[in-house]
Amino acid sequence: MIIDDTHYDVIVVGSGAGGSTLASDLAAKGRSVLLLERGAALPREDQNVADVDLFRKDRYHPGEQWFGTDGDPFSPQAVYALGGNTKIWGAVLERMREQEFGPLCYQEATAPSWGLPYNHFAPWYDRAEALYRVHGRQGVDPTEPSRFAAYARSPRPLDPLLEELREGLRRQSCHPYDLPLSWSEDPADPSGDAELFGVTPALAGARTCLRTNARVNRLHVNPGGTEVRGVEAEIDGQNWLFRGDQVVLAAGAVNTAVILLRSVSDPHPAGLANGSGQVGRNLMRPQLTAILQLAARANSGAYPRSLGVNDYYWGDKNVSFPLGHIESGGGVLQDALFAESPPVLSLVTRLLPNAALRQLAARSVCWWAMSAVLPDPDNAITLRRDRIRIHYLPNNLEAHDRLVYRWIDTLRRTEKDPLTQVVRPSLVHPRGEAPLAVMGYACGTCRMGSDPASSVVDLAGRSHEVANLWIADASVFPSCPSVSPGLTVIANALRVADALMHAS
Repeated sequence: MIIDDTHYDVIVVGSGAGGSTLASDLAAKGRSVLLLERGAALPREDQNVADVDLFRKDRYHPGEQWFGTDGDPFSPQAVYALGGNTKIWGAVLERMREQEFGPLCYQEATAPSWGLPYNHFAPWYDRAEALYRVHGRQGVDPTEPSRFAAYARSPRPLDPLLEELREGLRRQSCHPYDLPLSWSEDPADPSGDAELFGVTPALAGARTCLRTNARVNRLHVNPGGTEVRGVEAEIDGQNWLFRGDQVVLAAGAVNTAVILLRSVSDPHPAGLANGSGQVGRNLMRPQLTAILQLAARANSGAYPRSLGVNDYYWGDKNVSFPLGHIESGGGVLQDALFAESPPVLSLVTRLLPNAALRQLAARSVCWWAMSAVLPDPDNAITLRRDRIRIHYLPNNLEAHDRLVYRWIDTLRRTEKDPLTQVVRPSLVHPRGEAPLAVMGYACGTCRMGSDPASSVVDLAGRSHEVANLWIADASVFPSCPSVSPGLTVIANALRVADALMHAS
């Protein structure tokens, strides 16, 4: 084993939305930071892909296998690279609604409280939106949470197809709004991500060190198990040991839990910081269903995600429990989630010749239906012979089905509207659910809370059991929102960075 000579103020594991944001904040405040990333920089040709090539290559699979509920292996959709999964997140940065900080009653059960109200997160949301240059418009979405100030940047113009479709949805009493999106100023790489807004400013710090291709396997503690004394990582086939005063895990809901479960010692026989038995448990991932609508005339098939609809977020005319969120996908040739996830749809598209696939994309509009799920301790990540095993059974299924069928009914009414000329009626709206392999929105495996018996970290993100161990990714979420968790991860990372500064 090679022991690094440098002792850092903070070691951060993972360069996604949480890790890079926290690292850049600490670096700006003068702390010496070591940022460990399992991958390397993603080649430009693999970013913002907008062609049939998106369907022809498994770009966003890390070359490892996990094992699912049925015991069969699968290749997860994940990005091990600078910026992590933000490379394919679509740059949609939504705030959770006030009620989602709980407790919140769903059809099947009540989601737990976060222990902190929305007002506590609101100023961190403001900072997160400024840092990631979020473009949006206030006052259109009827479910939007309160804000201290309007968006600083206005939305970009919509693709003409979606602009006309927005007017058609309004005629059906819907309230489509511009999705809040992160944008860069680089025309060759316009989508905002954590490499641009997290890693790059972190490296501007004079005392920041980045090690890529560094797979963190475990953490080593002092004899009493009260502090992390070393971070073990494999780099180019050799084991390295890095030392720092504070250690922050931000490797994602799966890999953060896996690192802790691998870090077995006499003081922590069930895994590091796992005295509650909650590490790896309560895995949640929003239910995601892609729905295709037929366009009446050709479009580019290469536009970004654009419109959101929350008219059924809290229910509909028949039920009073939450259903979820609707958003337009990117053009079919630019939506990495669509290209790799819905099994039936993606299988069909992979079998089509290039010309037919381009024609399908030019005549399609993709929508995503997203619904929350409830924490379940039996939905868990475990290790068996050092292999990652995921037991996961989704819940809140009826609410998601209601959302899908309610949205298809809305699409049909829009298609019958003689004033809506951009889409045409169809007997069938092809749809497909995202499989277990899609883990980009996963959360909940190291939940935060004030009770050490039922949570892994406290409300500041610090381990109940290990004084210098923090977690700053979606694994700390006590519940799962119906919108993308990205902005909440960024806001929480800024919050954890502030707590870490005051604690050290």
